Amino acid sequence: MDKPSYVYILASRRYGTLYIGVTSDLVRRLWQHKEGFVEGFTKTYRVHQLVWYEMHTDIVSAITREKQIKKWRRNCKINLIQSANPDWRDLYGDITT
Repeated sequence: MDKPSYVYILASRRYGTLYIGVTSDLVRRLWQHKEGFVEGFTKTYRVHQLVWYEMHTDIVSAITREKQIKKWRRNCKINLIQSANPDWRDLYGDITT
């Protein structure tokens, strides 16, 4: 069986800039984003709050889902976040405890 993989959405703030990513180690990857170890979009635009994530049984299905969500219109992405996290809380603390 493959290692669990995750699709996640980061936000700069409520209704702010969004970033969609995929990883097999969610805690480590988010820590990298928050500490600025990931060069590029999230560092430049300060997109560090975990507002949504989804677990998959393998990396292929996670990548497929990531690509699907990236094609969505912004309002659909916002609806996805709000359906699970209406207050746009940073969920990072929930997964590290």
